Amino acid sequence: MPERQTLQACLARAARVGRPDRDGLIWLDRHEAETRTDWAEVQRRARRAGGALRARGLKPGERVALLLPTVPLFADAFFGVCAAGGVPVPLYPPVRLGRLDEWTEKTAAMLKAADVAAVVADARVRRVLGQVLARHNPRLGLISAEDLPAGPDQDLHRPDPDALAMVQFSSGTTVRPKPVGLSHRQVLANVERILDFMPEDGAQEHVGVSWLPLYHDMGLIGCVFVALHRPGPLVLIPPEAFLARPALWLRALSRYKGTVSPAPDFAYGLCVERVRDEELAGCDLSAWRLGLDGAEPVSPKVARAFAARFAPFGLRPTAVTPVYGLSEAALAVTFTDPDAVFPTWVLDREALTRGEARPVEPGQPGLELARVGRPLRDYAVKICEKGDDQPLPDGRVGRVLVRGPSLMMGYLDREEQPFVQGWLDTGDLGFLLQGELTITGRAKDLLVLRGRNHAPQDVEQALHGIDGVRTGCVAAAAQINEDGEQLLVFVEVRSRRPDLEADCRNAILASTGLRPDALLLLEPGTLPRTSSGKIRRGEALRQWQTGALRPPAPVTALRMAGALAQSAWGYLKVARDTEPDGAGG
Repeated sequence: MPERQTLQACLARAARVGRPDRDGLIWLDRHEAETRTDWAEVQRRARRAGGALRARGLKPGERVALLLPTVPLFADAFFGVCAAGGVPVPLYPPVRLGRLDEWTEKTAAMLKAADVAAVVADARVRRVLGQVLARHNPRLGLISAEDLPAGPDQDLHRPDPDALAMVQFSSGTTVRPKPVGLSHRQVLANVERILDFMPEDGAQEHVGVSWLPLYHDMGLIGCVFVALHRPGPLVLIPPEAFLARPALWLRALSRYKGTVSPAPDFAYGLCVERVRDEELAGCDLSAWRLGLDGAEPVSPKVARAFAARFAPFGLRPTAVTPVYGLSEAALAVTFTDPDAVFPTWVLDREALTRGEARPVEPGQPGLELARVGRPLRDYAVKICEKGDDQPLPDGRVGRVLVRGPSLMMGYLDREEQPFVQGWLDTGDLGFLLQGELTITGRAKDLLVLRGRNHAPQDVEQALHGIDGVRTGCVAAAAQINEDGEQLLVFVEVRSRRPDLEADCRNAILASTGLRPDALLLLEPGTLPRTSSGKIRRGEALRQWQTGALRPPAPVTALRMAGALAQSAWGYLKVARDTEPDGAGG
């Protein structure tokens, strides 16, 4: 549809046809107080923000990094950059001062990789950006997000649908950031196929609820852009508020009669572990039709525990729906049947270590894996050997290759690209059976033990629900030394008790048949993570081997003052070395 071929056109249409009393963004704070901005107001604020950016010298096609939390200023900045003809680059703001040095290094590398012309940040983030800008100072410097809505009115830029719309970083980004370039046509092709999967039946329209970070593809493309394209209402919760009180997510689903809400697997486990009945007094989850479960390995054990835990509050048994996607394809690739009760395969464990997915007879023991469904309209998936484009037979484990209308333009800063004869090599391992995809792990994280292949998430998920183990905070890795192949398991714990290590070892043995050679109980916050919160198994192993695996330093008043002073010095250095109009805000 011509009127929805670009993000700017989608916003203009939503502002024109959206219902002011219902459609738009509903921002909740940690106290559950709401701020509403209908789509017409989002457009008005974006036009002024675009005017402010053009006045600062932003040129069409230039990239702008956004370092903002989940507040209305994010929408101002993102759509304001679009209105001015720029290209938004959402990045994650700092979460813990204990990891500030690591965040500074990564953020500076991402600014350089994306070749940004400016950085937009709020007051809180600006205080710690000095060292970042000292390492990579964009042409237009630092711009205050709070100043954007006061800019002059700017007509929405009208880009070509094949022009670069946004840059997002691959969730696998570790040492060298991977900026993913996506055109308007690619982003909106993915949004349209997601909407195919969420038809409205007339009796009930879709209401989105999300606590996912807006710098993450699942939160931005899968939630904000979906609500914009329809258009419809979307409730947004700050991710830090959800992590502190997971019940806020379920309370918002009940309060706004939310029908669709995506989340990574750990979030469902966190709710089982930490939400108390009294926090959900009077809550009704019966409207929730699509609890899309993706972004990390999907655990049948967690899904069943979640369904059982919240069934008394009206949760449908079909609500948790496994899906699969990745940043390089904009977001979504496969969805499971929304009317199915969490489909899985129970597989012969020994055959799977040889790369064969062989279902066992009903009632027989085996390894249970979640199916993540069939490709969306106009998408295709095949399984191949590395570097080959010839499909393997059904039931053979290999690399997952994807083709579809939303595949990225490419990584923006490098020559090597993950394509094989026009197919995207996802780096994931999996198999096809009866037309459905099942993911078995990441190729780079595969555990090779005594000549057999094992998926690390099978070991990690065995510890779900053990008292004292932090949900989603386990990493399994393999190393080879003079003693041969060894299995190492790193476990963050909430509390320690004398038999905790033994309980973990027994659970792993019972679930996988493997005996860890070393199992380390770690303090909270020790394991390294990607920007989207995924455990970095390889980095955890490297840090353990070098003796660097330790929790972040505690945030004392003295340490905070030192961090801010260091940042301020970096910022002053940038201001001194820059032309007068180059480091504003």
